[in-house]
Amino acid sequence: MKKIVILGAIAMSMLACNKTNPLIDQPQTPYGVPAFDQVRIEHYLPAFEEAIRQDKAGIDAIIANPEEPTFENTIVALDRNGALLSRVSGVFYNVLEADGNDEMDAIAEKVSPMLSELHSYFVLNDALFARVKAVYDQREQLDLTPEQMRLLTETYRGFVDNGANLPADKKERLKKINEELSLLSLQFGRNVVAETNSCQRFITDESQLAGLPDGAKAAAAEEAAAAGHPGEWLFTPKRTSFTPVLQYCENRELRKQLLMDYTTRANHDNDNDNKAVIIREMELRIEKAKLFGYDNAADYILKNCMAKDHQTVDAFLQSVWAPSLEAAKREAAELQKLLDKDLPGEKLQPWDWWYYAEKLHKAKYALDEEELRPYFELNNVRKGAFGVASKLFGLQFEPLTDMPVYNKEVEVFKVTDAAGELIGILYTDYFPRAGKRPGAWMNDIMSQYVDAEGIDHRPVIINVGNFNKPTAGNPSLLSMDDVETLFHEFGHALHGLLSRAHYKNLSGTNTPRDFVELPSQFMENYAYEPEVMKTYAFHYQTGEVIPDSLIQKINAAGKFNQGFVTTELLSASILDMDFHELTTAEGLDVNAFEAQSLEKMGMIPEIIVRYRPTFYNHIFTTGYEAGYYSYTWSAVLDADAFAAFKETGDLFDPATAARWRHLLEQGGTRDSHDLYLEFRGKEADPQYLLRRKGFIQ
Repeated sequence: MKKIVILGAIAMSMLACNKTNPLIDQPQTPYGVPAFDQVRIEHYLPAFEEAIRQDKAGIDAIIANPEEPTFENTIVALDRNGALLSRVSGVFYNVLEADGNDEMDAIAEKVSPMLSELHSYFVLNDALFARVKAVYDQREQLDLTPEQMRLLTETYRGFVDNGANLPADKKERLKKINEELSLLSLQFGRNVVAETNSCQRFITDESQLAGLPDGAKAAAAEEAAAAGHPGEWLFTPKRTSFTPVLQYCENRELRKQLLMDYTTRANHDNDNDNKAVIIREMELRIEKAKLFGYDNAADYILKNCMAKDHQTVDAFLQSVWAPSLEAAKREAAELQKLLDKDLPGEKLQPWDWWYYAEKLHKAKYALDEEELRPYFELNNVRKGAFGVASKLFGLQFEPLTDMPVYNKEVEVFKVTDAAGELIGILYTDYFPRAGKRPGAWMNDIMSQYVDAEGIDHRPVIINVGNFNKPTAGNPSLLSMDDVETLFHEFGHALHGLLSRAHYKNLSGTNTPRDFVELPSQFMENYAYEPEVMKTYAFHYQTGEVIPDSLIQKINAAGKFNQGFVTTELLSASILDMDFHELTTAEGLDVNAFEAQSLEKMGMIPEIIVRYRPTFYNHIFTTGYEAGYYSYTWSAVLDADAFAAFKETGDLFDPATAARWRHLLEQGGTRDSHDLYLEFRGKEADPQYLLRRKGFIQ
């Protein structure tokens, strides 16, 4: 009776909107992209219900197959199952992150336990696992290609890692843990967005903004007017809003207020406080790890990464932390001298660092970041990134103006190779809005794979950012950090776009977390090369290419403040590991634990950790728990990989580019370590990273 009621409910929802639901019917669109322009809020829940129904039906069909389990009828069938769910999820979660609202949040909360239940139905299904294990046990007798063997072993490992071998009572507990964790993750992210959006500081006296560049003031004035406060200036905890104040504003108290607004988000005793969420997440993660026989969450999570265990990660982080911290201490001493001239007797504080670093930067290198912004117009920078891909791989990027999008600010490009063959579709969405979470990221809206008929389905990829919006007087002008971010996310996009895997679960960015940042960080190197800068850095008013003198200053200043940058990053990585090396969360006090972690690592008080726990989305929302170290791990790889090009004397050396493209095309079809060795011919050498940062000669 209960099953009939559930099916009846689904049937009623389908009757209501199946005929007009573009997520289910998949109307004809160019290149088969989602019909974003036709999707309405009422379409999502019925689409998820139908997609989950189809996914379960596919699983049941594999189990019910009377034939003996084979690679094709079990492993490949599983990889191809769930096509509608992949499509619906690709649309929904991208829009939720980039253009969400309260209604979307409510749907996510309803869908989360549904997806968690489906996940358990899949990975804890004894009959299904029996078929998978039957194929796995005879793997040496099967005539499989390396990619097929990888799919088989990864599929089997996925079941084991998700509890297939656990006894029934532990399986049931694991289901409950996963369901609760999925809801907590949503709550954590929702609280951060709510805190970010609710915190507004209006300035009524322009004299309080002395030193702030005109462009930043104009943007703040437009934000205030849009918020119903014409004639005032609005600042929020969004980086595009408060960063210019930290760098340039003479008002020390305003700098302090805005930095505290940013670093105390979701850490107040109100409805958006994330401390209790963190404690519960850690309780559940530790319990989950112990179900599998691990003492802590870190080792359970890391077993399939390149690093393998927390001891390896800890040793790696410490090897880079020591030289970084020493560099940061030297930098702090230099900044203290500048502060002494302005405010004798005052101690350098975190809200002073950016301000005096900018002064020192200008004094040492005669380089003012505001002098650079006019050369970094967003569209030109994007063209520069596209140009690098063209020179490396022969890719072409054609704007598509009549494509369905979820927001009018989204732009779309058709990506083809030198022969005109379709590589994929790239969406870009670069400006902040109320419903967009902070930061920048890449998503695959539709993954690449080859179907049963041999048709290669090309991917649909999106790059999302939070760069300065154009104002009435200026286009979107980027900082050098923004330029680096754009190149970084485009590197992720190339990893997804160039994929040539047969199976969707191995395609694109489906790689270990400490490898997935390699392609993105590799692309950052090109942003600073003079040869590349001259292809994108044009003054937005005069069209003048960036002068050699400015390029020389940028490169001369490349090692400036790297102690701060690296220490800020590594402290967040160590804090992440400290949380996930806990063997119990009993008595956990989030703020006290953070303080203990920072004291243990020797963090200097002039620097605040990049992500304080209550807004640390990477490890409490987006799946980077015990994984934030991967940015630095990948930095060692990317510096070594870029050296391979530099050693040839040609940034776009065809032979090296061909090997690099091959690495990107493989996705997760091969062991990541083996892929890198094949590209480079040797292990990555950390000296390239340390030299790039100026920590060694």
